[in-house]
Amino acid sequence: MKEQLVNRVLYCMQDLLKDDELAELRNVLQNVLCTYHVEPQHQELMIVDDSWQDDLEDYLMAKALEGKSPATVKRYRYELSRLLSYVNKAVYSIRAADISGYLRMYKRLRNVCNQTLKNVRTVFSSFFVWLRDRDRIGSNPMVLVEQIKVEKKLKKPYTDTERELMLRTCKTIRDKAIMEFMYSTAVRVSELVALNQSDIRFTSKDLVVFGKGAKERVTYLNERSHMYLKEYLESRTDDNPALFVSEKSPYKRLTKGGLEDLIRRTGERVDVHAYPHRFRRTAATNALNRGMPVQEVAQFLGHAKLETTMLYCTVEGESVQYHHKKYLSA
Repeated sequence: MKEQLVNRVLYCMQDLLKDDELAELRNVLQNVLCTYHVEPQHQELMIVDDSWQDDLEDYLMAKALEGKSPATVKRYRYELSRLLSYVNKAVYSIRAADISGYLRMYKRLRNVCNQTLKNVRTVFSSFFVWLRDRDRIGSNPMVLVEQIKVEKKLKKPYTDTERELMLRTCKTIRDKAIMEFMYSTAVRVSELVALNQSDIRFTSKDLVVFGKGAKERVTYLNERSHMYLKEYLESRTDDNPALFVSEKSPYKRLTKGGLEDLIRRTGERVDVHAYPHRFRRTAATNALNRGMPVQEVAQFLGHAKLETTMLYCTVEGESVQYHHKKYLSA
């Protein structure tokens, strides 16, 4: 009730106050109300409509059955619960203006980039399409909600020099093993931190990864990754089954945050903008530019659509020129 009240006040004031003033008002309201129990004085003046909860639970169950990860379903629940409790209407009564107003407030108060806002809009769109397809609403209000433009920036892979510099500045054999493993296997962060030592098949130099959408795929170790990983595992004295663990006792499984921090700090030492997912993009780009068919690159990454794979890859001009001469010289 408190959050709903705060959001209502901010919504009413968003056209009268500047962004920094709205943020300050939000802080003041939250601080003042934190010690109070808030409830409507007259029930007829403030009726809480939570009829959307059943629709939301059915939708989330459907997404889970489709194979969406628990983390994805959790994110859907978070974003949709905030929207629906704010609008405070049955789903069939929600209009485009309700959603547009919420998105404008979301951007102004949280100061998020358009890409983040576009991702939130995508969640809303998925929900209302699902409702319409099952005749729970007469029409999809998202059709009239303005699209969110995002500036397309080319996300560059690591160069060979950047990867080598990062590898040379690694302080431990564990860090070297992680760097080369991420490049060789192109695994996602969530996939890497979930791996166990028993998942690695050193004889065939491959492993099975359990990825997005509950899909399994095989990925591979190159010679350097194979060497570093064996050396790292042989140096460990703990009994944790995790593939990668913290450097200090009690040697807990490496977390997503820990991995991201490790990669970032390593990059900073050699003035490289580094983050884990960039290794996946680099592996895909290098594989494509060095001759791997795009269908095999998609299989390597675990992508269902080739369009998704191409978004990862930066095709080099030299490669296009080489293949133009090879195939179109006559």
